[in-house]
Amino acid sequence: MTDLELDEILTTRWLLVMRRVMADGSDDWIKGFVKSIARQGKRSSWHPTVKQAQIMRRLVSELGATAPCIGELIER
Repeated sequence: MTDLELDEILTTRWLLVMRRVMADGSDDWIKGFVKSIARQGKRSSWHPTVKQAQIMRRLVSELGATAPCIGELIER
């Protein structure tokens, strides 16, 4: 995972991933994983392992596939 991709995931998408995982009542392992990534992501020298990066990408892609439309058009 490149530094740019990691920064983009952690700054723009990871909070949404965390909210969805915590709200869905997912298993405890996934909850612990997203919390751990959020904690570790605060360190500037941290980079995910290959396995962590795969899981992070999967969670972000699942978020994109299931994210509801947040806004509504003002003009029709």
